[in-house]
Parts: sequence; C-alpha cells; structure tokens
Amino acid sequence: MTTESEALLRDALVWDNHACMPLRPDDDSFLPQLERAHRVGVNAITLNIGFGQCSREQHLAVLRAFRRWIEARPEQYCLANSVADIERAAGEGRLAVLFDIEGMALLDDGDLDLIDELRGQGVGWMLVAYNRANAAGGGCMDDEDPGLREHGRRVLSRMREVGMIACCSHTGHRTARDVIENAGNPVIFSHSNAAAVHAHPRNIPDELARACAAGGGVVGVTGIGAFLGEGTDYAELLARHVDHFVQLLGPAHVGLSLDYVYDQQELIDYLQGQPETFGSMGAIEEAIRMAPPEILPAFVDRLLGLGYDRGALGAILGGNWLRVAATVWEGRGGDR
Repeated sequence: MTTESEALLRDALVWDNHACMPLRPDDDSFLPQLERAHRVGVNAITLNIGFGQCSREQHLAVLRAFRRWIEARPEQYCLANSVADIERAAGEGRLAVLFDIEGMALLDDGDLDLIDELRGQGVGWMLVAYNRANAAGGGCMDDEDPGLREHGRRVLSRMREVGMIACCSHTGHRTARDVIENAGNPVIFSHSNAAAVHAHPRNIPDELARACAAGGGVVGVTGIGAFLGEGTDYAELLARHVDHFVQLLGPAHVGLSLDYVYDQQELIDYLQGQPETFGSMGAIEEAIRMAPPEILPAFVDRLLGLGYDRGALGAILGGNWLRVAATVWEGRGGDR
C-alpha cells in the first residue's frame, strides 16, 4: 500500500455496498469480522439479510439479530438509515451498517406494507429476482425472461414512495430494462461485473450498464472470482472491470460491492442444497474464490497506477452510492 492509497482510504467515504454475513439469527460469531472491512478504511457496509426464496420470517429474524448486535456496540457501529447517518458515523470513526435484500420473492404474497417496515429498519435497496423468476420478474439464470410483471410494477411504486433503491443484479436482462424504465428513480446494479470483460450469465452487457447510468444509476463491481475471470490477483481483476465501466460510463456511475462471504461453509451448503437456484453459478471452487476486504489498498493502488485522480477514486469508493442514496432515500434530485 502506498502513502497515497492509504491517505485516500482514510479521507474518502468508502462504502462496500454488499457483504454477506451468515443468515443464522442465532449465531453472531462472525459479526466481529466487520472490523476487517473497517480496518482497511470502509466507513459504510451493506449487509444482506436474505436472498431468493428465503421466507419473510427468515428475513426479519436475520434483520432483528443484526440490528440487536450492532445496537449493543454503539462505540464501534452505527445503524444507518440516511445519508446523514453515514456521514456522521464516518466523521466519528464508526462503521455505518445498512441492509439489503436479494430478490422480491418475500413479497410474492402481495403484502407491500412489508416494504415500509423494511425501509424503516434500514434496508436501503432490494433487487428484483435472485437468479430465478418470481412474481415480480425474471432472473438472469432463467431460460426465458418474462420481463417486469404487474406485481413488480406495484412493488417498484411502493419502493419509490418509501425511498428504497431498486437493484437489478441477478435479474434477467429484459426485466432489468423494464425496471430502469419504470422505477422512477436511479436504479443500481449493486454487484454486477462487465460481460465485455468476462462472459458469465451474472455479468451485464454494456447496453444495460449504459441504460443504468443514463438514469443516474450506479454499477457496482463485485469481487466474486467466477464473475471476475481467471486468476487470484483480485486487485488487478477488480480494477479491470472498474476501468471498463469507467471508460464506458464515466467515474460518476461506478461503485464497489465486494460481495464477500464471511462464512464460506454456509455458502457451500447453499450451493449444494439449492442447485435449482444457482445453476451454473454453483461450482464450489469458483464460488469461494473471492476478493477479501483487505484487497482494497492494492485495488486503489492499481487505479492510481491507471491515472485515476482523487475525485474519481472518491466517487468510485463511495461517493456515487451516497449520491444515489440522497436521490432515492431523501428525494434530493441527484444534487450531490
């Protein structure tokens, strides 16, 4: 790590917008590992509370457990539900913690009031479909993508009302285009890499990335090896995808969401237990090849080596997520 990258990570708002702790509400043994991200400069982190066909009860139990653990440690952490919360936590040297949901399947029963409850409890974004179709729309692993369904339109409308960001990672490409056109707010691909750099069903084509950016959204690069391409030089692989998107979209529309899984045995169990959900994503050796949070200094060094200035790096490391949050959560109209 160079002196310059160390200073950047110290001074910038650094937001890892998707991370995976164990989805076991009775087991908080992994949560102290949040310090791994905090130590390398992360000021805000978004934790997943459920994916795919996880039930409403599972999502809520995990959310309660995470919130309880964080609330018990106010010196180190801050439950964040606004831009001001994130900025205050960063200024105080604490880690701001938010939440996300991977897929709208928990709303298949039509109870949209749950969206209000989730947003009030710190869920900042929700993606449409986790690999497979649900009542809202199609997944990226489906043979056929039905596009955004009427139920999905109703969900997006309620999300717009309560200020929750719509995400199209894991979502079918036709559905994603429909979401971008109908969300009424900037949309994100929270953790989706470039298909032009590495072909994979989970990676997105340039035309979808352009559509996202045209609406004021952000594409977040993920550190999962299967989506990065071959190799274990994670800093170089991440920089390759980030640089592709920056050349395509400009630095104002690119972010970082490592998608690091802190309990890899739980991931292996999911892959083995739910082959219908993961399909070709289910190769275990590929799924557990992933960039840890400690890669951030080397990643910043790579972008510095490519000529990125402090302004561009600050935007990529967290400023762009903050801008979308201000627009969608608080209706500031993208003025940040």
